[in-house]
Amino acid sequence: MDREQLKLEVGRHEWFHAMDLGQGVVTPGRIDVAKQTLPRLKLPASLAGKTVLDIGAWDGFFSFEAERRGAERVLATDSHAWYTRKPAFELARRALGSKVEDYDIDVMDLSPERIGSFDVVLFLGVLYHLRHPMLALEKVRSVCAGHLILETVTDLVWTRYPVMRFYPGSELAGDASNWFGPNPAAVVGMLKAVGFSRVEIVTPRFRPLLYRVGRAIVRRRMYKPFWPAIQNDRIVVHAWR
Repeated sequence: MDREQLKLEVGRHEWFHAMDLGQGVVTPGRIDVAKQTLPRLKLPASLAGKTVLDIGAWDGFFSFEAERRGAERVLATDSHAWYTRKPAFELARRALGSKVEDYDIDVMDLSPERIGSFDVVLFLGVLYHLRHPMLALEKVRSVCAGHLILETVTDLVWTRYPVMRFYPGSELAGDASNWFGPNPAAVVGMLKAVGFSRVEIVTPRFRPLLYRVGRAIVRRRMYKPFWPAIQNDRIVVHAWR
């Protein structure tokens, strides 16, 4: 489609990721993921010959990025976000001329029998949305043949032993779909408990206190009360079978 038609189509959808679809058209995502998130993930520069699974793909930024890095096959999966927002993913795929595959499936239904196994699994921004995080990680491991890249909210970051904070309401970011915030030690412990042999946190375990205080002040309507808010952060973890 031409540029004007693409701009028109983009405007009809809600976008989570800001993505360059070519022809100077960038989706109006909530975050500029290419600048804010991608560098922190430390994805392999080349995925040539690899099969990649993107769990919770939403509108597909990381699926398309894996393809751009040479992945032999990419499968994007989602369930919750695709109830209403899958057309955005499909539009992006058309605009990019992508061969990324898609499959509607909940994390809890993942299994080698359903989708096979993959060399690289992306599990980004999903864990804290799940009511059964340990079981979810077991499902994720079952379809990971090699390398898992996980990004998640963490909480209680100054607690050294493994713990998780439970969000019974909308305590985290005003979003009732958030359930648990594990601390870094809990993330590492859970991944080892489900069978990953090596686990490495590739971002700082927690960012400086002044950073989190500033964020809590700026976003005080979303993160409250103040003291729990400054114990919240995000990390990226790589794990290998």
